[in-house]
Amino acid sequence: MRRPSASSARGSGPPVANAPRPVAVRAHEGAPIEVDGEKVEAEVESWLVEDRWWTEQPVRRRYWELVTSGGRWVVVFHDLEAGAWFAQAA
Repeated sequence: MRRPSASSARGSGPPVANAPRPVAVRAHEGAPIEVDGEKVEAEVESWLVEDRWWTEQPVRRRYWELVTSGGRWVVVFHDLEAGAWFAQAA
């Protein structure tokens, strides 16, 4: 059985569950202080993911699990390769 290439696998099939979505983040010294206009009240946890460093598409992300002033729990990450911010369901 032939394995599909990475490029063909990305463009077909159902949408990815829990796919990241772009989000507006204001940061101070690299850490989020506001997400989609809501002040960050608490940082629950932060972690770094570095994966696929041996490929042409490495993954370098800094994640934060946060509580906003509106009481929302949100997980955001800063894509350290692209410089963009994303939210992802916890």
